[in-house]
Amino acid sequence: MWCCRLSHLHGRLQNLLSRGVTCSAFQQPNFKSLFPLAIRWHHTASKSLNCAWQQHEDHFGPDGHVTKYDLDWLVKNSYEGQKQKVIQPRILWNAEIYQQAQVPSVDFQSFLETNDGLKNFLQNFLLYGIAFVENVPPTQEHTEKLAERISLIRETIYGRMWYFTSDFSRGDTAYTKLALDRHTDTAYFQEPCGIQVFHCLKHEGTGGRTLLVDGFYAADQVLQKAPEEFELLTKVPLRHEYIENVGECHNHMVGVGPVLNTYPWNKELYLIRYNNYDRAVINTVPYDVVHRWYTAHRTLTVELRRPENEFWVKLKPGRVLFIDNWRVLHGRESFTGYRQLCGCYLTRDDVSNTARLLGLQA
Repeated sequence: MWCCRLSHLHGRLQNLLSRGVTCSAFQQPNFKSLFPLAIRWHHTASKSLNCAWQQHEDHFGPDGHVTKYDLDWLVKNSYEGQKQKVIQPRILWNAEIYQQAQVPSVDFQSFLETNDGLKNFLQNFLLYGIAFVENVPPTQEHTEKLAERISLIRETIYGRMWYFTSDFSRGDTAYTKLALDRHTDTAYFQEPCGIQVFHCLKHEGTGGRTLLVDGFYAADQVLQKAPEEFELLTKVPLRHEYIENVGECHNHMVGVGPVLNTYPWNKELYLIRYNNYDRAVINTVPYDVVHRWYTAHRTLTVELRRPENEFWVKLKPGRVLFIDNWRVLHGRESFTGYRQLCGCYLTRDDVSNTARLLGLQA
């Protein structure tokens, strides 16, 4: 429909030019109403309005300065074209879909030493929001080297590389042996960390499996079953808060944003901020909206907690897990014994940059 409209407007422009319309006419206020699909141009001609547009077979020229725009480019970069474009191709999954896909892990040496290994890893990560690297020496130094292959490491209140056990050394439930419900990390950052890296260096005990849930798959189920509730979850800003006063660690972090974040022009979901541990008082909207929001949030939570959407994996020394923290929720079952983990957060921009340099859409 909009392609026809563009063609129609092109015809109207040709008609004007054939009637001798000059450059000054294009400066008039009513020109935008005549051509609602704005055509942008850039030229090096004088600022004087005493110039005449000349129509050639496939372009227009002002005072001899010619800039050509391919019609396909105009269509692609029109608002209507962008509405149909997917920014990040993804494969949404539940446990069965992911297991049947048999997504391969990448070997540590291949990841570090070859672009093919790195590209295969990033392709899987971009599509599914999780990816594994195998045969990594179980040390913090090798884990850091692995992370730096694709991104700058994002230093936070937890440090650059974090290394922890269940020693209660921080005011965070991750530093315990308790089970953790599904959540995304750092919802209390104004910009939540984009990617997180987990490497279990040692576990002498039982339990401790990692839970992974595709938040975008669950959100898509809400969109199909209750679109008005999906819409509400994209509109209501929530406050998330982290207050810590343990030992020498004193922090008060606050992040505000909706549970679901979409691009306004194509409604594509790009971030889920879901953490019931850190969600603060809802005081940003009237009471009647709060009531409807809780209903919508329950609908999303039901989808996130469906057993068929839960993918459980046992982390072990040598196997490093990368998680898209803007998409995939993680949790864990309780465990016994001594357990050491290390990891870090990565900057989303740098991971995307590495992927684009390897020819991937990100």
